[in-house]
Amino acid sequence: MSKVVEQWHDVVRNQDPAKLDSLLADDVVFHSPVVHTPQVGKKITRLYLMAAMKVLNEPGHFFYLREVVQGQHAVLEFQTEIEGVTVNGVDMIEWNDAGQIIDFKVMVRPLKAVSVIHQAMGRMLDAFK
Repeated sequence: MSKVVEQWHDVVRNQDPAKLDSLLADDVVFHSPVVHTPQVGKKITRLYLMAAMKVLNEPGHFFYLREVVQGQHAVLEFQTEIEGVTVNGVDMIEWNDAGQIIDFKVMVRPLKAVSVIHQAMGRMLDAFK
């Protein structure tokens, strides 16, 4: 396992914004499963990832199923449950030579899960404002 993936697991496990800040490059790009355009920059990426951790990381429900790491890329498949809906998805992560995440893409299935995440993320992002 790569150091970046280990650090990501630590951030998820502890939901630690300070550790997330050091893991993200300033010009990181975030691709959300429910927002059409990529989000560019550490501040907005941090906001989305922290909101997602609150929404997806329900204790006892969220876990990673498998990981594929090659070079400076990783695909981490996860499963969780939100409002009784099973969510299956992947985090696709790319990092630079400095060990900072430069691209983070989340893909989710099935369609019902996308809808539930969209609603829950909207509520969480409103609460963060």
